[in-house]
Amino acid sequence: MHSISSRIDKVSPSLTLKVTADTKALIAKGEEVYALAGGEPEVDTPLHIKEAAVKALMEGRTKYTPSGGIPELRQALSEKFKKDNNIDYPANQICVTSGAKMACFNAILAVIQEGDEVIIPTPYWVSYPEMVRIAGGIPVLVETKESTGWKMTPEQFEDAMTPATKMVIINSPGNPTGAIYTKDELLALGEIAVAEDIMILSDEIYEKLVYGDSEHVSIASLSEDLYNLTITVNGFSKAYSMTGWRLGYTAAAKPVADAIDKVQNHSVSNATTFAQYGALAALQGDQTFIEDLRGEYDVKRQFVFSRLKAIPNIRVVEPKGAFYFFVYTGQTGLKSMNLCDKLLSRYKVAAVPGIAFGYDDAIRISYCTTLDVLNEGLTRFEQFCREH
Repeated sequence: MHSISSRIDKVSPSLTLKVTADTKALIAKGEEVYALAGGEPEVDTPLHIKEAAVKALMEGRTKYTPSGGIPELRQALSEKFKKDNNIDYPANQICVTSGAKMACFNAILAVIQEGDEVIIPTPYWVSYPEMVRIAGGIPVLVETKESTGWKMTPEQFEDAMTPATKMVIINSPGNPTGAIYTKDELLALGEIAVAEDIMILSDEIYEKLVYGDSEHVSIASLSEDLYNLTITVNGFSKAYSMTGWRLGYTAAAKPVADAIDKVQNHSVSNATTFAQYGALAALQGDQTFIEDLRGEYDVKRQFVFSRLKAIPNIRVVEPKGAFYFFVYTGQTGLKSMNLCDKLLSRYKVAAVPGIAFGYDDAIRISYCTTLDVLNEGLTRFEQFCREH
């Protein structure tokens, strides 16, 4: 029997997907589960977006598109970058992909060679290190602290660098912490990246879910040097509640954009054709859905923060973006897998173990659910914490 590729042998399965599967299995048995593990908005995709995709389907838009996406969508994304992010990406430097996850993967495959090192701040989104490993690269994990708001400092960046460093990944607003890098923080990290000629993968999938006086800044907008070094990743999943549509995109300087296009050429060919017309309607239609969603999530964020602050044996940093809390649980004496297993089996509350994000003394709680579920789930979590 042929052996499995050594690259794949090094890759761990997704713990976030495991939690989802375990939760669904309990629900299938008739159990009532308070799911605080979700990574997607609970509301449906706006009707006008669905109608545009159905119309495209019925009109026979069911054939291949150019690998990088339909021209109208790439042009609309180019205009979106100018308007929202102050970046000039021509349409031919944008590649529409099958989800922002694939956008990240395409970017890493296009740039990373065997033995290249990629700096990843911890806690990280679950798939970054595994994508780097599949590409033959080496993830270099930099552990951030609560005291710096779960953000990597320039000093940590410099300490982690070696001559083999090829890329750094910045996720702002971040999953699982909700941390947002300020303009000054990005400039400080960017200065190092430029000096050392290190590529930047800037994952901005949560850019529309930013709260209070925080603002989202795209690092590629800050200088010509940073523009040339940055691959900007975004998508439709979070802001437009289109997770199952699998639509993301990359934008980069022309040589890197061409390399990404080659990866796409020889993998999925193109993102689903009729879905792209839904994405076009999302960009060109009424944007009040996003404002409403952000307002609703801000209410839930504040509610959850006030509840978590009152619970003993845990600590929490206020998230500025996305829709998660990363809760420090080290004082319970339980590691994150054990804690989440007990929480689910005994208290019927689903959360994601911090080890999935490279940090074992915390769990991730999501607030993209109803206030009733949040209220009861947090009551049960508090009971759990008081008993441990």
